[in-house]
Amino acid sequence: MKRTSMVKLAVIGVLAVLMPALVRAGDVSADAPGPDIKMPLGIPLELWTYFVPNGNPVTAAKVELGRKLFFDTRLSTDGKVSCASCHDPKRAFTDGRKIAEGVGGRLGTRNSPTLLNSMFSTGQFWDGRAETLEEQARMPLTNLDEMGNRSLDEALAKMAAVPEYVQGFQQVFGGPVTIDGFAKAVAAFERTLVSGDSPLDRYLAGDLNALSESPRNGMILFRSRARCGVCHVFNQNFAAFSSFPFFTDGNYRNTGVAMNFSGFNALARQAMAAARDHSGAALANLSKHERAGELGRFVTTGNSLDIGAFRTPSLRNVELTAPYFHDGSAATLNDVVRFYLKGGNENPNRDWQLEPVALTEVEQNDLIEFLKALTSDEARRMAEAH
Repeated sequence: MKRTSMVKLAVIGVLAVLMPALVRAGDVSADAPGPDIKMPLGIPLELWTYFVPNGNPVTAAKVELGRKLFFDTRLSTDGKVSCASCHDPKRAFTDGRKIAEGVGGRLGTRNSPTLLNSMFSTGQFWDGRAETLEEQARMPLTNLDEMGNRSLDEALAKMAAVPEYVQGFQQVFGGPVTIDGFAKAVAAFERTLVSGDSPLDRYLAGDLNALSESPRNGMILFRSRARCGVCHVFNQNFAAFSSFPFFTDGNYRNTGVAMNFSGFNALARQAMAAARDHSGAALANLSKHERAGELGRFVTTGNSLDIGAFRTPSLRNVELTAPYFHDGSAATLNDVVRFYLKGGNENPNRDWQLEPVALTEVEQNDLIEFLKALTSDEARRMAEAH
């Protein structure tokens, strides 16, 4: 595990439990923080509370303000793009596209990850370039491929022109509309997007009928021969501070997905040279490359070990978040399984723990059925309702 993730996970300790479902803004009392949030089966309140920063307590009024901002297309330059454009509740807070689409149909460089349980991530975005939800919330506002504003002041002017926001910021923060307040409100809303209460959660809680034979077999494979649990950490302990229930190690790993870009090897060599020579100018130039996103975590750290490495995503609700990988190159869970059966794509920086796995067709199906058993009932209902 790389040092940066080890440090963060050491701070987290051995937190956890095992599974989630959407928490509604209405479940938060008017002014009280965390204790009045209702957690779904599988995630203890103590775990949720641990991840709420002291500087941004969750209140009902703040969550409601954040919800309105999250769905407001007026904050983009063409009036058509909001946070929800890429993180749609009907798609488990993803968008169903290979890569994100912003103002004027401009395409980004990566697939939109789910926001469900994002508050528990060791870093935001595929490369972890934002450490907190508050930091992440600001970035799309001025990204030319997302909401397109030329500056934060331009985005701020749009919010300040809405009387409802002027009143809301005064009520929640006791002052005028600010970007800091925007970030805190949106982050507070996103901290209510806690997902659990899946069939596996109920099975682990004692309902032995919650899983049929196929997903039960898949669970055994997941934790043994299939080696999925090496990266997608799975712990059955329900004590609040003795496990981490999100099927991820919080690390950044190179599985070779970036090799789908034919120019990746040449780009990686440039990155290696820049890292070796400690050349700030070379790193700056690399970051401007149109496919710099394929370098993954490296763009954030400048560490050659991070070339082509991306955050290990949570597998909760994975059935609903296709297509998969940072470039959206896997259309189905079958595609994902087949990719890992061959040990990913070979490249110089491929994660040393990745290796080919032999599974029969029946075993592959069992593994996929287990992955489907990680779907929150509420997330599934929202998807099926649309």
